[in-house]
Amino acid sequence: MALAIAGGAQAPGVSPTPADLLKDPAVHAALDAAKASERQTVEDQIRFCEIPAPSFKEEARGRELQRVFQQLGLQNVTVDRAGNVLGHHPGAAPRPHVVIAAHLDTVFPEGTNVKVKREGSVLHGPGIGDDCRGLAVLVAIVREMKNAKVQTPGSITFVANVGEEGLGDLRGVKELFNNTLKDQIDRFVSIDGTGVHVTNVAVGSHRYRVTFKGPGGHSFGAFGMANPMGAMGRAIARIQEVQVPRQPKTTFNVGRIGGGTSVNSIPSEGWMELDMRSSDPASLSAVDANIQKAIDAAVTEENARWGKPGTITVAKELVGDRPAGSTPESSPIVRSALAAATVLGFTANLGEGSTDSNIPMSLKVPAVTIGGGGRGRDAHALTESFDTTDAWMGTQHALLLTVALAQP
Repeated sequence: MALAIAGGAQAPGVSPTPADLLKDPAVHAALDAAKASERQTVEDQIRFCEIPAPSFKEEARGRELQRVFQQLGLQNVTVDRAGNVLGHHPGAAPRPHVVIAAHLDTVFPEGTNVKVKREGSVLHGPGIGDDCRGLAVLVAIVREMKNAKVQTPGSITFVANVGEEGLGDLRGVKELFNNTLKDQIDRFVSIDGTGVHVTNVAVGSHRYRVTFKGPGGHSFGAFGMANPMGAMGRAIARIQEVQVPRQPKTTFNVGRIGGGTSVNSIPSEGWMELDMRSSDPASLSAVDANIQKAIDAAVTEENARWGKPGTITVAKELVGDRPAGSTPESSPIVRSALAAATVLGFTANLGEGSTDSNIPMSLKVPAVTIGGGGRGRDAHALTESFDTTDAWMGTQHALLLTVALAQP
C-alpha cells in the first residue's frame, strides 16, 4: 500500500498539503480514476435516487448503502440506532479521525415518483442532486481509494446519514456526535448539493408547529364564536410585518397550514408550520421572540373581536432546532478545502448554508460542507435536475480533501 504522505518529503511535524499529496502516485492514480469512472458514479447516483427515502423512512436506501460499503471492503459496517450507515477505513493510526458524510433522506413524501429520466447530459428526478449526488461521490471516494491502494496516516469513517432534511432536524448527525461517535470525530465533511463549493458558515434555524384551538361549531348557528383560523390568519399577518436585519441575513417563513373539518363548520383547530433562520444566534433569538409575541397578540385580538376572552388557545411546539455556527476561514480544514480545489484547477467559493455541518460547527469541531460537482437546478422541487457535465470535478475535490484531512 502507498501511504499518502507525499513520498515522505515533509519535514517532521509538517502535514502535507493537497499540492504535496498530488505527488503521491497512489493519490494521483485515485484522482485519475475518479474522473475515468464518472460513468459509474452517475449510475450509482441514479440507482440510489430511485430508492425512495423520505425523512424518517430512509431504511431501504440505507440498506443499499450498507451493501455497497460491505462490497467495497469497508470495515465494521454498521447501522446505528438512528439509521445512519457507517463504514470504516482504518489508517496507520486511529487519529486524526475524519468523518465524510452524505445524507440519505429527501424532502419528498412517500408515493413520489422518483424514476430518473435522462435528457442528454441532464438527469431529472426528485433528489437527484440533493443528495443522491453526495451519496454517489461518497461511494466513489471509497472505491477509488481502495482500487489505488491509498492508505492514510489517520482513519476515515464514511457515513450515509439520516434526517438532514426538513423535520428530520439533523437527527442523524446529532446521533453521531451525541452517541455513536461521541468525542471521536476530529474533522467532519458533509457532501451536500452540487457544484464545487465550500460552506463554512452554518445558518441556524428554529422551526415550530403552532396549533390554535377553540370549541368549534356550525358556521351559521354558532356564528360569533372565536375562530382558530381567524387567530392563525391574524398571526400570519402579524408575522409578515416582523422586521429583520439584512446583515446578518435573517429570514422567516410560514410554510404549511392546515385544519378544519368542512366549509360550513367553525373549526376547532388550525395549525401552521414556520421556519426562521440566521447565521447569527442573537439575530435568530430576536426574530424568534418577535414572532412569539406576534402569535400571542393575534390570539388576544381574535378573542377580543368576538367578546369571549380565553376562547382560543395556542400551543407552540419546537419541531426543529439547528444551531448556528461557523468554521473560521483561517482554519486548516477550510484552507485545505480551498487548496484542494485550487491545485486541481477548480474554483471553490466560500458560502453559508444549513447542512449537517451545523452540528459539528456548533460544537467547535472543524467542519465544512462541500458540493458533489455538476450543476443542479430546482433542489427540493419535483422538477429537480442535475447536469453531469464535468461532474467528476466534485468527486476529485472530495477525494483529495478526504486524503488531506486524514493527515496528522
